[in-house]
Amino acid sequence: MADQSNNNPKLPIPGKRNILITSALPYVNNVPHLGNIIGCVLSADVFARYCRLRGYNAIYICGTDEYGTATETKAMEENCTPQQICDKYHAIHKQVYDWFDISFDEFGRTSTPQQTEICQSIFKKLMENNWLSESTMQQLYCEQCNRFLADRLVGGTCPAIACNYESARGDQCENCGKLLNPTELKDPKCKVCQTTPQIRDTDHLFLELPLLKDKLEEYINTTSVTGFWSQNAIQGTNAWLKEGLKPRCITRDLKWGVPVPHDKFMDKVFYVWFDAPIGYVSITSCHTSDWEKWWKNPENVELYQFMGKDNVPFHTVMFPSTLIGTGENWTMMRTICVTEYLNYETGKFSKTKGVGIFGNDAKDTNIPTEVWRYYLLTNRPEVSDTLFTWADLQAKLNTELLNNLGNFINRVLSFVAKPQGLGYGSVIPDAPGAESHLSTKTLAERISKYVDQYIEAMEKVKLKQALKIGMSVSSEGNAYLQESQFWKLYKQDQESCNIVMRTSVGLVYLLSCLLEPFMPSFSFKVLKQLDMAAEKTLSLSIENGDLERIRKPWELIPAGHKIGIPEPLFKEMKYEDVELFRKKFSGSQADRVLKAEASKLAEQLVKTQI
Repeated sequence: MADQSNNNPKLPIPGKRNILITSALPYVNNVPHLGNIIGCVLSADVFARYCRLRGYNAIYICGTDEYGTATETKAMEENCTPQQICDKYHAIHKQVYDWFDISFDEFGRTSTPQQTEICQSIFKKLMENNWLSESTMQQLYCEQCNRFLADRLVGGTCPAIACNYESARGDQCENCGKLLNPTELKDPKCKVCQTTPQIRDTDHLFLELPLLKDKLEEYINTTSVTGFWSQNAIQGTNAWLKEGLKPRCITRDLKWGVPVPHDKFMDKVFYVWFDAPIGYVSITSCHTSDWEKWWKNPENVELYQFMGKDNVPFHTVMFPSTLIGTGENWTMMRTICVTEYLNYETGKFSKTKGVGIFGNDAKDTNIPTEVWRYYLLTNRPEVSDTLFTWADLQAKLNTELLNNLGNFINRVLSFVAKPQGLGYGSVIPDAPGAESHLSTKTLAERISKYVDQYIEAMEKVKLKQALKIGMSVSSEGNAYLQESQFWKLYKQDQESCNIVMRTSVGLVYLLSCLLEPFMPSFSFKVLKQLDMAAEKTLSLSIENGDLERIRKPWELIPAGHKIGIPEPLFKEMKYEDVELFRKKFSGSQADRVLKAEASKLAEQLVKTQI
C-alpha cells in the first residue's frame, strides 16, 4: 500500500489539476468482503491510479470508521475493549488492502485526537450559527442492561409493509435499505440480553436540515450536473428530498465516540453518521498539517467520493449540510461514484452473517491479485446489482485474461525472444516505413480512437467501460498478429515482419499502461518482461508528450532495446477448481470454521490408535 511519507505530504499545486479522492470509511468491526472492496476502496484506487497516469496531482484518503455502536457491539462479542477491537481490525483491513494493491496516500482511522478536534470544531460552528436544536426523543431502554440502547444494539422486524424483514437493525434494514429509528421496529429486542426494551425519554441535539434545505438544494442541483453524478446517486438523493427533510439527531447515549463539548450533553458522544464523514478531513490532517489547503480550497481542488448505494444520503444530504452550516469555505464533493450491490452465488454478501468471499478468503485461494481485481472490476455493479459466481470468474479468467490478453503478450514477446534465425534474439528490430505500412497504419488509427475513448470513460469514472476499451486494444493486437501471419512474414518479408513485431511490442507496452489502474501487479510483470524500468513507464500525460507518442505504437520502445524473459502471465482455472472453491466457500464464515474443525477432529480420530 503506497501510503505517502508524512515527511513529504502531497499538497495542492497551483496551476495543476488537484484531485482529492475518498472512499467510504469501512467499519472496523469485521473483515471486508468483496462487495465492500469493489464498492469503495478498489473503485477509488482505479481512479486514483488513472489520475496519477494523467499527471494530475491526486491524493487518495481512506481509513477505518472506528466509533459507534458497531464497535461497542463487536467488543462485547469478543469480550474486549472497543480500542482493542479497533486496533485488531484496523490491522486486518490494512493487510487485506495491501494484498489488493490499494494505493492510498493515507490510510488512517477515526479514533484519533485530530478527529476529536475537527469534529468538535465543526459542531461549535454549527452551534454559533444556530443550525442545531435540542429536543426530547423517545429511545429504547434496556432495564436488564441498565442503559439506553443505540441503534445497532436493537434488532427487530422491518416496519415497511413490503419488506417485513425479521433481522432489521435499529438504524437501517439490510434487506430493503430503509433508514430507521429503533422505536419504529416491530417486536424489538436488545441484542445483548434478548429482552424487550422499554421506551423512555432522553434529550439530544439535532441538525436542523429543513432550515438548510434551500442552500443544500442549490448545491445538489448545480453539482449533480457539473460533477456527472451517477444516476443511482441522483435517485437516492431525490428520494430523500422528496420525503421532506427532518431534523436529524447528531448525538447518542454511548461511551465510545467523540465527546459532545456541551455542558448539558457531556455524557453523550456524536452519532456516527455525523462524525464518520468528518473522518475524511481528520485523516487528511494526519497526512499533512496543511490539510485546509485540500479541504478549504474549492477553487483549486476537486473532490471525488466513492461508496456503495446505502451510503448516498450521508454524503449528498447530511455531510454537505454539515459543511454548509459552518459557513466556512469547504471543498464540497464534486463527483459521487456509487455502486449497487455485488451478490454472491445465491444470495447477498453479508458481513453480519459471514456470507460471501472476504478479503482474507481471496488471498487464501492463491488466485493472483490481478485476477481478483479484474473480475471485480468487469463485474462492477454500476447501474444494477451484479452476481459473483465461481463459474463466471473461471470464464473471464480463461477467456479474457488467458486467451486474449495473456495470449497476445506471450505470442509477441516469445517470438521476439527466439534466437536469431527463428526470432530476434530478444532485441527490438528497427522498423522503417511503419507509417506507410497499410495494416499498421490502420491499426494505429484504431488504437488512437480507443485511447481517446478510454480517457473519456475514465474522466467520467465509467470504470467498467474503460476496462473493456483497454481489453479491446489486446483484441486488436491479436487480430493484427493473425492477419499479418508474422511467422510466415519472418521468412518471406523481413522488413514487414520487423514493422509488425516492433508495433506489437509497442502495444504490449501500451497495454501495461492502460491496464495499470486496474491490474497494477499485471503491469509490473509485463514491464519486467519488457525490461522497462517501472519509474520510467509510459503515462497518459499531455505535458510529457506520451499521449502523442501512443499514436505511433512502433515508436514506443526504441530499436535495439533488449527485452527480459517472457513467461505466461495467467494460469488456467479448471472445472475441478471451480467446484472446490464453490464447496469451500459455501455457507457462512462460522459454518466454514465448524467444518474445518470437524475435519481436523476426524483426522485426529483416524490417527488415534485404540
